[in-house]
Amino acid sequence: MQSKRATGFIPTETACWWNRRARPADLGTRTAWDNTVVMNRVLFLWLVGLSLAAAAQQGAPTKPGNAARNAQDLREIYRDAKLGFRYHVPYGWVDRTETMRQGASGDQGGVLLAVFERPPEANGDTVNSAVVIATENATSYPGLKKAEDYLGPLTELVTAKGMKADGDPTVIRIDARELVRADFTKALNDKLTMHQATLILLEKGQIVSFTFIADSDDAVEELMDELHFGAKVESGPKK
Repeated sequence: MQSKRATGFIPTETACWWNRRARPADLGTRTAWDNTVVMNRVLFLWLVGLSLAAAAQQGAPTKPGNAARNAQDLREIYRDAKLGFRYHVPYGWVDRTETMRQGASGDQGGVLLAVFERPPEANGDTVNSAVVIATENATSYPGLKKAEDYLGPLTELVTAKGMKADGDPTVIRIDARELVRADFTKALNDKLTMHQATLILLEKGQIVSFTFIADSDDAVEELMDELHFGAKVESGPKK
């Protein structure tokens, strides 16, 4: 799909850059490369597995009153001063950041934020919307110089789980910051489809990925609307 924020498309030959490259010939470099791919694959499969899960019961209807009216004011705000972004976590979502951080190497990157609409451990038959923000050391990918160069390893990782690319990658703009966007979908049954959008930013030697998962394109866009860049001061806990 083409986002309303799209400012351009990524050439196919750029998106396929990673697939055309051979693994590093040097044994030490190749081992580090393999370890990074394995770590990222485990992280992503963990995310998708939880996103396919859902609550055993539908959430109870919101009762009218001050709690409902003030839900927007009660949202947690995740801020990253170093990378210059903030994310407004939807009210009532479940935080699994620490769980996803376990076993990750700080040198290679890590999970900054992992939140889910409902407890991912519960069983159900609906897509559990999720937002995961993670970083990786750009040096883990020899030859990677631009954000769009990450499209290859990202696509390889996502399609290995049975997802399919949804349109061409694009360049989008959020608060004057340009990011590369890739969309994917996976039909879970004849009525339910999982939609994923991943935004890629190359900043200060780090690959920053913002992944949004929901049951429709519109729902994904709503989650993306909560991502902002800049130094705007707002109430809420710092991370």
